[in-house]
Amino acid sequence: MTSFAEPAQPESDLDRRTRLRTVVAASLLGTTVEWYDFFLYATAASLVFNQLFFPDQSSFVGTMLSFATFAVGFLVRPIGGVVFGHFGDRIGRKKTLALSMLIMGVATALMGVLPTAEQIGILAPVLLLLLRVLQGFALGGEWAGAVLLAVEHSPPKKRGLFGSIPQIGLALGLALGTAVFALLQVVFDDAQFLAYGWRIAFLLSLVLVAVGLVVRLKVEETPAFLEVTELQQRSSAPVKEVFARSHIRNTVLGLLSRWGEGAAFNTWGVFAITYATTQLRYEKVPVLLVVTVAASLMAVLIPVSGYFVDRFGAHRMYIIGIAAYGIAVFPVFALFGAGSLWLFGLGLVLVFGIVHATFYAAQGTLYASLYPTEIRYTGLSVVYQFSGIYASGVTPLILTSLIAVGSGSPWLACGFLVATSVISVIATSLIRKKDLHF
Repeated sequence: MTSFAEPAQPESDLDRRTRLRTVVAASLLGTTVEWYDFFLYATAASLVFNQLFFPDQSSFVGTMLSFATFAVGFLVRPIGGVVFGHFGDRIGRKKTLALSMLIMGVATALMGVLPTAEQIGILAPVLLLLLRVLQGFALGGEWAGAVLLAVEHSPPKKRGLFGSIPQIGLALGLALGTAVFALLQVVFDDAQFLAYGWRIAFLLSLVLVAVGLVVRLKVEETPAFLEVTELQQRSSAPVKEVFARSHIRNTVLGLLSRWGEGAAFNTWGVFAITYATTQLRYEKVPVLLVVTVAASLMAVLIPVSGYFVDRFGAHRMYIIGIAAYGIAVFPVFALFGAGSLWLFGLGLVLVFGIVHATFYAAQGTLYASLYPTEIRYTGLSVVYQFSGIYASGVTPLILTSLIAVGSGSPWLACGFLVATSVISVIATSLIRKKDLHF
């Protein structure tokens, strides 16, 4: 069976262009909304939640507890990945993606009306945790489906470019979240922002989700899934096959290869905000603007990297990018600690805006090629979401702890980040081209 099928009826050039534009819009807008919601929590965990939901703790303990609830979202994502992956491989990519977006939007909007610890006591962080669980569950089914929506609709010679489109959504979602928070802190003073200003960012999710659902429901099911359905080759137990003997090698190597990417993103996009505002004592708004600029640059460069993925291969581009990240860690933290916000911004733009775009664009296409169509949604979800526990969710906790152990010095944390790069480069190098499905 081929991995990708052409539509049953021949398409005119106009129909094909219309279909591909809808796919691009659905993949890009959908992932932007989902990641805006998910990483809005990350920004709030750095700046707001430690004060409003853990107010009786010291600054360090409050931040650690806030990051702990952030990590819970990653612990739940594998469950969402398996559940949504199963239905994505059984009933299709389109319906599954619409449901994940709806759940994410409702959970995020509810955070915007959540009472604080001062108002309802211990129930406040408990409810915050439950909503974070819902966020993680929903996102567990989002990324893989969005990647497959793009890759399985793509022309064969543009899979790298199309596979990079959902990755742009992550960068845009982070940029949008940090930009909204920065704007709200300019509009409101500190007391107003803590009292109600931050809630506006979460309630905005309702509008974004409504627009995203309209676009996503217009997209057609992917040709690859329609072929599997027509040939009655859908898997009855996709998650079991992902760990079967014929696929276990790719699954394990995929899980390890993602360690560097997950650690890198949550270092530069999440931890750096807290590090810059608490350890380095930079002002919050300029730091948020730096992250916004870096994430925006990443969004611009991801499709450029996607173009090179089609020329040189996802495997090679991913290795090059991850290796560059590992090499850059120590110099970038040296720039962070130089005492200049401009040098902090330069370091973040280099490693997050440029280097991260290099390998992040290749990731979706690389991991989608690890599995055949009938288990691809589940396989992609397992690799991305299970690795998220150790590669992404706990990274801010580990880095905060290592810096505390080092009495404020970042070099132990840097060593940890370099190790994640080495592991990822080795694991990706061991993925054999003969085991890939396109």
